[in-house]
Amino acid sequence: MMIIGFGVEQLREESNETYWQSDGPQPHTVSIQFRGKTTLHDVCIYADYKSDESYTPNRLSIRAGNHANDLVEIEQVELSEPTGWVCIPLKDVHDKPIRTFMIQIAVLSNHQNGRDTHIRRIKVRSPVNYGDVPYPNASNMTLKNLAFTIR
Repeated sequence: MMIIGFGVEQLREESNETYWQSDGPQPHTVSIQFRGKTTLHDVCIYADYKSDESYTPNRLSIRAGNHANDLVEIEQVELSEPTGWVCIPLKDVHDKPIRTFMIQIAVLSNHQNGRDTHIRRIKVRSPVNYGDVPYPNASNMTLKNLAFTIR
């Protein structure tokens, strides 16, 4: 028998069956702090409207800054009954990936006016630049488009 948890550790699992569940008034937030200033390509969340219905996020705000007290909204998105990965690009005013010490994902509202939220997984991805390093079976453009997951 599988026991489903509801904590932050479920966001990092490789399973789409478990989830983090918020508790309390909105907005619900997940804050991610890095050891140093980090370049970020996008943030991806896995949501499943068919399983979670009113617990599924509908409107998200992505914020970035040096610490919790200076976060600035860099993106706000609306989701329409998402099932699967939703990736939100993180760009600065010059259309380049952002560099930050902290990001925060804020769930501003849920589908069907739900109160608490389910998020099944989160991935924060950073661009990879291989420069002139040869990589078998890949063009330079392919290499420039690769991203890795920060765990």
